[in-house]
Amino acid sequence: MEQIAPNEKTLVFCATQQHALEVRDLINQMKRSSEPDYCVRVTADDGARGEEHLRHFQDNEKTIPTVLTTSQKLSTGVDARNVRNIVLMRPVTNMIEFKQIIGRGTRLFDGKDYFTIYDFVKAHHLFSDPEWDGEPIEPTVTGGAATGEDRGGYENEPRPPKPPRDPRPDVIEVRLSNGSVRRIKSMMATLYLGADGKPMSAAQFLESLFGNLPEFFKDEDQLRGLWSAPDTRTSLLQGLAERGFSNEVLHEMQRIIDAEHSDLFDVLTYVAFSIEPQTREERASRARSTLHGQFTDKQEAFLDFVLSQYVKEGVEELGPEKLSPLLKLRYKNAINDAVADLGRPELIKSLFFGFQKHLYDGAQGSSAQT
Repeated sequence: MEQIAPNEKTLVFCATQQHALEVRDLINQMKRSSEPDYCVRVTADDGARGEEHLRHFQDNEKTIPTVLTTSQKLSTGVDARNVRNIVLMRPVTNMIEFKQIIGRGTRLFDGKDYFTIYDFVKAHHLFSDPEWDGEPIEPTVTGGAATGEDRGGYENEPRPPKPPRDPRPDVIEVRLSNGSVRRIKSMMATLYLGADGKPMSAAQFLESLFGNLPEFFKDEDQLRGLWSAPDTRTSLLQGLAERGFSNEVLHEMQRIIDAEHSDLFDVLTYVAFSIEPQTREERASRARSTLHGQFTDKQEAFLDFVLSQYVKEGVEELGPEKLSPLLKLRYKNAINDAVADLGRPELIKSLFFGFQKHLYDGAQGSSAQT
């Protein structure tokens, strides 16, 4: 703690989720910051709250949380460009995982010239492993030692410049098993781990996701029905996570298909059906128009607040577990005021669950060209 500047974003990799919890508590006891969320844990057990912490950590405009503790969750698919410190507090013996963890610190950012690794488990020896970047290749000469004349010139003669490479395209096309095409950003170098533990490129991961989605829904209407209700949406996301497609990696895919301001629903419809993503703002605007006049003024005001949170934070704000926090945030912890404005608790729940279908109605974007 004394060696790290208190405002530098830091990832701490711990042995277990419980270990990550204990390290988080210890850091918060020793911190100089007065912020309660200076250090937070982000693991599989932390659910939507952990995902929210992760999004804030990745936001380069936000300084809190500053330190994240984790066990396995953040070794892949996290794009936090301003990470200045990587702290290793659990053994890492797999070279692929080691590269991915170190990769969390290699993202470029204005004013970031280096990052620091604090290794408490002797994982740094993996830098000496030939698998890290391979042994240097010695130049070879065929047919004996070559002179300058043998190479068609003289020793001191400058070599001709190499021809310029063609510029790398901003977008590459991935052709899927059914012959259709999806487009992803070509500059993204994120590696994913497949269900078998082997690394996958973004294109391979997209192909794998495309191949698995038919097991969860047969068409767009069925997906919309599942996604429109918080309970079935949660079950769908849990099922995808069990297949290796967690919220974390779906958010990474969101970035790769250039849909950062869209819903995870748009990631799935784009991958499965080649439907162009809509932004959350577009969905919220359409929902507001549909909802107008169907509820009391106070109920509409609450739904407008929920939609604003959805646009700002994402679909996680619409989860069943978010209703109570949203009410407390809107009514400054005065739940009795919420009941007075909105009705009985069961009516509030029905209101919160029921309006969401209007975000995902049939007014979808057009299909992408294939």
